[in-house]
Amino acid sequence: MTIHIEELTFDVIVGLLEHERSRPQRVIINIDASYEYSESNFIDYAIMVLLVQKKLKVECYELLEDALIGLKETLVKTYPNIQKLHIKISKPDILTECSVGLSNTWNF
Repeated sequence: MTIHIEELTFDVIVGLLEHERSRPQRVIINIDASYEYSESNFIDYAIMVLLVQKKLKVECYELLEDALIGLKETLVKTYPNIQKLHIKISKPDILTECSVGLSNTWNF
């Protein structure tokens, strides 16, 4: 079974530049989390969304790389039944010409 969280959009402090540290900016999060489903072994996607939002809002990461790793650590600690995890974090408003982002996939 794979949970897909697509286009989770909210504002957080993330980045190195002064204007990124002084006011929240929009981020878009995409997550694919694969796991072996059973009635006693399931993942509540609504709680997963809240975990992701809370982690990024509390930590105020300087680097997307650290944000990505922090999300991974939180999700696999909370859901040890995850077998494969893909996370993408995008900052659509930092450059006028494009959206930028970072992603990674982990197999457990």
